[in-house]
Amino acid sequence: MLSRSVLHLTRFHPSKSVTNRVVHHNWLKVNVRSASYDHGSSSRSQSESAGDSNAFSTAATVLGGSLLTYLIVKKLKDDSAKVHAKQQVSPTKDIQHAHNELRKDLPVYSMDDIQKHNSPASGIWVTYGIGVYDISSFVPKHPGSDKVMLAAGSAIDPFWHIYQQHNTKEVLTLLESFRIGNLKEEDVVSTKDQDNPWAGEPKRHPILRAATERPFNAEPPPSMLVDSFLTPNELFYVRNHLPVPEVDIKEYELDVEVELNGKSKAFKFDDLKKFPKHTVTAAIMCGGNRRGEMMEVKPIKGLPWGPAAVGNAQWSGVRLADVLKALGVESDEVSHVQFEGLDTDPTHTPYGASIPLSKAMDPRGDVILAYEMNGQPLNRDHGYPVRVIVPGVVGSRNVKWLGRIVVSKHESGSHWQQNDYKSFSPSTDWDTVDFKSAPAIQSMPVTSAICSPASGDKIKAENGFITVKGYAWSGGGQEVIRVDISVDGGNSWIVADLDQVEKNTGRGRHWSWSLWTAKIPVKPGQKLEIWSRAVDDNYNGQPETFKNIWNLRGVVGNAYSRVKVEVK
Repeated sequence: MLSRSVLHLTRFHPSKSVTNRVVHHNWLKVNVRSASYDHGSSSRSQSESAGDSNAFSTAATVLGGSLLTYLIVKKLKDDSAKVHAKQQVSPTKDIQHAHNELRKDLPVYSMDDIQKHNSPASGIWVTYGIGVYDISSFVPKHPGSDKVMLAAGSAIDPFWHIYQQHNTKEVLTLLESFRIGNLKEEDVVSTKDQDNPWAGEPKRHPILRAATERPFNAEPPPSMLVDSFLTPNELFYVRNHLPVPEVDIKEYELDVEVELNGKSKAFKFDDLKKFPKHTVTAAIMCGGNRRGEMMEVKPIKGLPWGPAAVGNAQWSGVRLADVLKALGVESDEVSHVQFEGLDTDPTHTPYGASIPLSKAMDPRGDVILAYEMNGQPLNRDHGYPVRVIVPGVVGSRNVKWLGRIVVSKHESGSHWQQNDYKSFSPSTDWDTVDFKSAPAIQSMPVTSAICSPASGDKIKAENGFITVKGYAWSGGGQEVIRVDISVDGGNSWIVADLDQVEKNTGRGRHWSWSLWTAKIPVKPGQKLEIWSRAVDDNYNGQPETFKNIWNLRGVVGNAYSRVKVEVK
């Protein structure tokens, strides 16, 4: 289950003023104990009678395989009749607004009441808008009941925000048939908090599992990563080092300085969009992905990331090389491109990183200044309005909220370039470490992870097989050519099927991950430890254990992925 703290989201309002860097961290905070409470002025009308059996089949079709399939599931007509005998849905001209309509014939519940109903024993309640719904009778009947429980005792609004296909007459009518009450208006509480640098944090999807709240660092459940080749924006892992800045797009400027020739220019957002648009599909992985597994060897200072601090998206923007060429920059093998974000610490020091100039200028390097993610403007957690995307390179170099670029003979002097995101010998400890002795991580090593099933799962075999799913990726643009799966300690291996691999991509430009699936023959009652290992087109592979790659920062962790399960 999700931590309740994750479910207490934040709603926010723009500041009336900004600093000279068009960034403002401290603004009105509104804590919304439910994920959404709409006070819109749209007309409210009564809901249609729900009972049309076609609604059920249509809803199931519309929902397809998404998470909310488990909230409004395929139903039997006799089950429907029982529900409607107990709960009559009021007639309406517009079911679209029923969830925000106060039902005077139903009681009012507080969010505290709803949160108590988060298990089969207590009943499973959810909210949508100001409506309260009891879906208890359907959870046991669905094979994905574990995923229903992710929303139990909380709001489904954030889920439906992603999956817009639920906003149909059939689905909403079906949901309204489960309505049992209204959400208490007092659960929206406004608090002025002008001195808190975290007061303006954006609202996040409650499915994200937070390692830390301030700064916000979170990843989705691993099983959700393999649902689609492109990771939905709201489910993409979030790695923040400092408070999220608010940027006024009308005043936004990107300062570009070229120390090599003395030229400089400030680009407005509209200036950047005048350059040719370029799109690249690329995975971004946190340098500490899977650190939690490495921590099992011995303690590490750092966030205990699972295997989901990674995501794959389609990024659109302008080529960094085009912007630099406009200022007379030519590639060389020794210079660097430094990036600074608009996120700053209390001393006004920004987050910073750098990459080699040769990578930035390489037409096959596909480095872009991105302003879109999966066809949508970047959201605040992912760098609105502009971030740099450096395909094949560790996530920490993909600087968000980009405010300044410097072409220099020197690497970025920032803490995160010089004293973080570096790896060392397993024998190096905090008493002996010399960060100057190691280069900053750029390309990441080949890795894979098992995303489904999860350790501890009890799985029912189908026709003598279980299905194992995961992802594989290699930094530097290397293509993953094979993923091997073993369930007998490496004595034998099954080659997984690689799904949705990018096609027609030249060697050295495979920036996306590969999703994979394997069918494993099993016997009832069998206990298994499933291993996965990936191999890239340079025939680099994963080490067997974390023991010999342990490092005090817990980075570049790419040992075999291991999951223990039991067959029912």
